[in-house]
Amino acid sequence: MISFTLNGKTVHAEQDETLFDIAQREGLSLPHLCSGYHTHNKADGNCRLCVVEVEGERTLSASCKRTVHDGMKVHTHSERVTKSRKMIMELLLADHPEHNQSPDPNAHFWQMADEVGIQTSRFSPRPTLEPDFTHPALAVNLNACIQCTNCIRACQDLQSNDVLGMFGRGARSTIAFDQNDPVFDSTCVACGECIQSCPTGALLPRDPQTGDAVTASNSLKRVDSLCPFCGVGCQLTYHVRDNRLIRVDGRDGPANEEKLCVKGRFGFDYIHHPQRLTKPLIRKEGAPKEQMDPANPLSHFREATWDEALEKAANGFKSFKGPELAGFGSAKGSNEEAYLFQKLIRTGFGTNNVDHCTRLCHASSVAALMEGIGSAAVSAPFMDALKSDVIIVIGARPAQNHPVAATYIKKAVKQGAKLIVMDPRRQALSRFADHMVQFKSGADVALLNAMIHTIIDENLVDEEYIKTYTQDFEKLRSRIQSFSPEDMAPVCGIAPNEIRKIARLYAGAKRALIFWGMGVSQHVHGTDNARCLIALALITGQIGRDGTGLHPLRGQNNVQGASDAGLIPMVYPNYQAVGDKTIHDRFADFWQAELDPDPGLTVVEIIHAIQARQIKSMYIMGENPAMSDPDTTNTRKALASLDHLVVQDIFLTETAMYGDVVLPASAFPEKTGTFTNTNRQVQLGRQAVDPPGDAKQDLWIICEIANRLGLNWSYDHVRDVYREMASVMNSLNAITWERLETENSLTYPNDQAVLFRNGFPTETGKGRIVPTDLIPPDEVPDTDYPFVLTTGRMLEHWHTGAMTRRAGVLDQIEALPVACLNPKEMKKRDIEAGDIITVSTRRGTVDIHARPDRDVPPGMVFIPFCFKEAAANLLTNPKLDPYGKIPEVKTCAAKVEKT
Repeated sequence: MISFTLNGKTVHAEQDETLFDIAQREGLSLPHLCSGYHTHNKADGNCRLCVVEVEGERTLSASCKRTVHDGMKVHTHSERVTKSRKMIMELLLADHPEHNQSPDPNAHFWQMADEVGIQTSRFSPRPTLEPDFTHPALAVNLNACIQCTNCIRACQDLQSNDVLGMFGRGARSTIAFDQNDPVFDSTCVACGECIQSCPTGALLPRDPQTGDAVTASNSLKRVDSLCPFCGVGCQLTYHVRDNRLIRVDGRDGPANEEKLCVKGRFGFDYIHHPQRLTKPLIRKEGAPKEQMDPANPLSHFREATWDEALEKAANGFKSFKGPELAGFGSAKGSNEEAYLFQKLIRTGFGTNNVDHCTRLCHASSVAALMEGIGSAAVSAPFMDALKSDVIIVIGARPAQNHPVAATYIKKAVKQGAKLIVMDPRRQALSRFADHMVQFKSGADVALLNAMIHTIIDENLVDEEYIKTYTQDFEKLRSRIQSFSPEDMAPVCGIAPNEIRKIARLYAGAKRALIFWGMGVSQHVHGTDNARCLIALALITGQIGRDGTGLHPLRGQNNVQGASDAGLIPMVYPNYQAVGDKTIHDRFADFWQAELDPDPGLTVVEIIHAIQARQIKSMYIMGENPAMSDPDTTNTRKALASLDHLVVQDIFLTETAMYGDVVLPASAFPEKTGTFTNTNRQVQLGRQAVDPPGDAKQDLWIICEIANRLGLNWSYDHVRDVYREMASVMNSLNAITWERLETENSLTYPNDQAVLFRNGFPTETGKGRIVPTDLIPPDEVPDTDYPFVLTTGRMLEHWHTGAMTRRAGVLDQIEALPVACLNPKEMKKRDIEAGDIITVSTRRGTVDIHARPDRDVPPGMVFIPFCFKEAAANLLTNPKLDPYGKIPEVKTCAAKVEKT
């Protein structure tokens, strides 16, 4: 600590603190346009409004850059400072339209003009520029730009997208996208960070409905909540007018630090789409399920009252016995909804046939993690990438699927960390990678075991850690002898020297962290893939410390929380085994119900059981298996054959079209509840608007059905459900509803960001190393089907597209279904960009537009699974991993033909 004088008052401060931060702490207001406007954007001293006077110094200092030293005397509002600020503000005003012509009359810029006391300028304005409205999300009017460069630093430093820069010289210099390209033609990914950093209104979001620029007006209601999309769990603020979402800004949450991606910032208007369900629907007598009219699906339904619809739903369920019933819950809903849904299926239906999309996401990862280390939770948050020396990303595309999490990886690389990207396709992170390991599809085990072989063969293991914290290492040492890099190179397509390099890099790091996604999990050997990753961490001791560990990136916004809450057929809340009699009896007593003692069926198994006429009635809440399940032709036939199907959703999805009763539910911004992100951070989402028409809160609907089944539930508020849920989940012991209301984000268990520092929650306290063997994909290319088909997500769309395809901005950016092929492959087959091609597998055929993509290797075709017009899952393979019961949707044999 040092002492200095601030406006005649003695102040104590840390030596590296800036005068701006100290002044704010002391309650002094300093005008500013760059420093302090965006909390996490670094100060650059550009605007010069925050200057202060230091006695004895010839020039004024930018307080945002100037640190303190002992004994200095500082004046924040001296005559000299005030005069300088007025001149600076007047010069800035010369480069800005008059107040009544400003793109944003309420901008921070004008607030600072008021604080300085200057509203007009004597100086000549610079030449005017044409506004750029080419992008559906961004309104760019550089006539209001003062070149503070906040946007450039936000783009380069916070998001690491490196799109924005300066173009031209002198008075003609401007902020530019790439090489001064129109925004829509540039490489801009529309994260909107530049908008949030702009203090003048030169960069503004556009209203998805009208296309007009939207200012952050004080007349708008602000509601702090969460993003409804991926598992990152970004905190945000909704701006609301007349029960309509107008704008979204990032909030300073622990997972996003004000950052958002294109979906979080611009994908909110789906809730106002005219296709929202607003009244309960009942299928008309005799309306066939097999012959739906896609152009007018509502023609098969009639509107009903809530009483009629709920009675029909409940009476239908009563007509069947426990094993004949099943339920799919939602990872898009809250923890409380997931808890009550699985409780309803278990106590009201009398079965454990309840599952959700984790079965199609990370079921194999969960199986391997529970087997190996006794916990399916991530061992460290993705922000720990900033503490790592080496980062492995395998089978995941964070820049597309978890863009805000990717910012921490990119920043880590800029700070000196080494990045190893391992995937059959290249990706946006490839340009940051020290090693882009583009292996053959389905050859994960061969590559990973060759790395393990190298680490053991070259004695790069952490012997002390192995001895203290692991078991079965000798089994691995024995089995791994047949997996040398030389032997595995032909299998995985990576040279032995490259395999050895990345193995040495990982094992030799002080701190190394592994991220993986569905490219690892969605295989018949997905559990083995995860077992290899666990073994890598255990034999090198790269777990249980800051900057180390295992992080399976969760795909949906609450897939972690829904799994924690028991929306899984073989476990109750908190992963307590259904088959354990003590646990079974405890829940039966707590819920005062007779419970099925046997584990239930998983997602794909339920579909098979429908086809076998074992399951005859289903309750599906917020899931869309008619789009998300593999081999969806069979799934759709199964749904059509059900005697009774109740679907609860916000749109008439492809699944809801097969419903006998369709219940209009609440969208994310229309409800309050807790959600758990991929970092194990429990956060509170708050209701911002009311559901449309007669649509109801999901919790209300679940409770109404439960009570019509005789369960007599009574919950006055969502907090009551949370408290019941927390009482059976030890992981939530320290996380009360009241804490969440004030602290917004709490990590379980016990606020521990990093787990397993002193062992694992297993019977022995040690991690179990499980050796693996080579298992090829269920289907490999052959003469009839010479391509590998892989599926996944794209940046602008999410999951089955039910929400994002109805978000105006997102659907304008990516409006048409595409199949991505290597340009050389397209040239070889005389296919031009935009041509309609036919992609076929042994299960189906889709016609789709071709898109050249150098990230896709020759011999592969990639199709996003969000487009109902060309549903990728009509083609995918339902073959299951024997352990995780997850289908192999990441690889199958296909053929591509020009139509």
